[in-house]
Amino acid sequence: MSELIGLFAASFVAATLVPMPSEAALWGYLMLYPDDGALAVSVATLGNTAGGMTTYLIGRFLPEKIQSRLNEKTLRYLKAYGAPLTFFAWLPVVGDALCAAAGWLRIRWWAALAFMAAGRGARYLAIVFLLT
Repeated sequence: MSELIGLFAASFVAATLVPMPSEAALWGYLMLYPDDGALAVSVATLGNTAGGMTTYLIGRFLPEKIQSRLNEKTLRYLKAYGAPLTFFAWLPVVGDALCAAAGWLRIRWWAALAFMAAGRGARYLAIVFLLT
């Protein structure tokens, strides 16, 4: 149980501004429990999505003047494509900006949540299939 809590925590923290590879935590868990791939993917996805939604929430509280600090290209794409673009929030470098910008732009939280979870879950599934 403590390993699952650790996997959740690592996945959560990795989805915030802390540069940390949650894939390493998933790999470590799978080395200990190779038959628990579905459980590991579920816990990692839940933690990573919760971290992304935390960044989304932070974005909701960013003042108007902060817009110049957000990546203009990210904002332009999010304005054009909306919540489906948050599917790619798992990507390094731009993922945090996508989450924060989605919150700042007031993209529907439930849509951002659904697309973020789908993208993050797909990434973890791919990792499990590559590792096992």
